[in-house]
Amino acid sequence: MLKLKSTLVFIFSIFITSAYAQYTEVINSNRPGVSKSAFSVGTGVYQFEAGAFTVNEEHSLMNYEVSGFGLDFALRAGLLLEELELSVEGIYQNDNITFNSSSIPVEDKRANFKNLTVGAKYLVYDPYKNSEEEKPNLYSFHANNKFSWKSLLPAVAVYVGANFDTKNNPYTAPDVEGFSPKVMISTQNNFNGGWVFVMNLIKDRIGSEYSDFQYIFTLTHSFSPQWVVFGEAHGISSDFYADNIFRFGGAYLWTKNFQLDTNIAFNAKDTPTVFSLAFGASYRLDFHKDKKIDNGNSARDGNGKMRKNKKKKKVDDFES
Repeated sequence: MLKLKSTLVFIFSIFITSAYAQYTEVINSNRPGVSKSAFSVGTGVYQFEAGAFTVNEEHSLMNYEVSGFGLDFALRAGLLLEELELSVEGIYQNDNITFNSSSIPVEDKRANFKNLTVGAKYLVYDPYKNSEEEKPNLYSFHANNKFSWKSLLPAVAVYVGANFDTKNNPYTAPDVEGFSPKVMISTQNNFNGGWVFVMNLIKDRIGSEYSDFQYIFTLTHSFSPQWVVFGEAHGISSDFYADNIFRFGGAYLWTKNFQLDTNIAFNAKDTPTVFSLAFGASYRLDFHKDKKIDNGNSARDGNGKMRKNKKKKKVDDFES
């Protein structure tokens, strides 16, 4: 009985004490949703996130259908500062569009990048930085799950990037070509009980006639150290395309450096209707080294070895 209790306390401590940090002992992926966490992967971490998805659309007014597949990827790297993350992201789509407006359907094959972006994200505010009051109570489940007013203060990060769009891209507006700026504000609230809320406010392809504004709200719940579920609302507004897309899914932590995920996406209109099924994975190379702080304390480094003079932050096992 004592052994079982010790095991449960150990598992619970991993689940709770990983909250509120840049670097985490387990992979911190933006998948399975499309929102971006306010936190970086941590210095010395190189992370690859990729997925494949189906494409199914029907437009009731323009009378066309789209079917195909897509691939998305993100390469994230933590360099120089704990708060800084560099990234390369892209979405490639290959589909067939069939126009049924005439007696003889006309089919066209399309393929290109819907997005290809290089950028940098920086954490400007972390409400739990250097906080001592958020240490978990390993002997009280209630103490670790009660509501904390401080959790209403979100971590805040800013992102600046550059899109690259090719000429005559079928997935972009007519005047979009070459490089264009992208900016984003990302906020993140970590609530007790394994709940995380992420909000992204995005201004994309700035300077073009069809520049768009997007919002993404993602609520994630980790109900064990391995499993997470999420729900997401994604709004897009521009003169070229506007929509509200909803996603639901989950992820499984296979190892501390490898995660699998899946989700479905759909909208609530018929101009066009959208439905997609996606599967993905995230993997990281972890070369993180903790900074030395001369406080006489001992702790384990990122490789599990004992070392002195370490300051450790804490973050959720999963962050959307």
